[in-house]
Amino acid sequence: MDAVIVTGGSSGLGAAVAAAVAQAGGRPFVIDRQPPAAGVEWIACDLADTRAAEAATRDLIARAGGRIDGVVTAAGMDVPGALADVPGEVWDRIVTIDLLATAAVIRAAVPALKESHGAVVTIASTLGVKAVSDATAYCAAKFGVVGFTRALAAELAGQVNVTLVVPGGMHTKFFDDRDERYKPGPDAVLNDPAHVANAIMFALGQPAGCAVRELVIAAEQESSYP
Repeated sequence: MDAVIVTGGSSGLGAAVAAAVAQAGGRPFVIDRQPPAAGVEWIACDLADTRAAEAATRDLIARAGGRIDGVVTAAGMDVPGALADVPGEVWDRIVTIDLLATAAVIRAAVPALKESHGAVVTIASTLGVKAVSDATAYCAAKFGVVGFTRALAAELAGQVNVTLVVPGGMHTKFFDDRDERYKPGPDAVLNDPAHVANAIMFALGQPAGCAVRELVIAAEQESSYP
């Protein structure tokens, strides 16, 4: 595994994936609004602009010499709240970044991935298989990622390895800006994003002809799954 594009690679799970790729001797290429770790090649892009996300992907592929081996769509956001209380532009942004940008980046990368018989790993959530209150945008997006990835796996079978990863809650900044009522409680059991990154690396490393279709990764006492 050499060149891998990681969306959201400056923090959280994306940063853990970029670090894991580098540790394995590969070259992570990050798409994010903020800079990733020192030495990691990246492009500044607001993934809510899906055409810009496509252009950034093509640019990084060119920087990688025209060949990439993998794409990991780790970027994501959420602003919990009742449907009527979440401003429309915020609701739309959640779905755009979590779902539409996932499709946009992969769309732009497919030609190169077919040439390398590379791998795609999409990141859903346990809330992509289990719906809860005050999460209509996030659930809509992550349920969408599940359906998108399953359809993509059928479409690219024999050409690109496609894996859906369903992680539980992790120790990241994902929850930092939420109202207190939407933050994990003091007794919440969260996973280390490095553990999820290890599972992603396992999926990326499968040989041509063998694909890990879906992985659920969570802390042993994860309460949101099943």
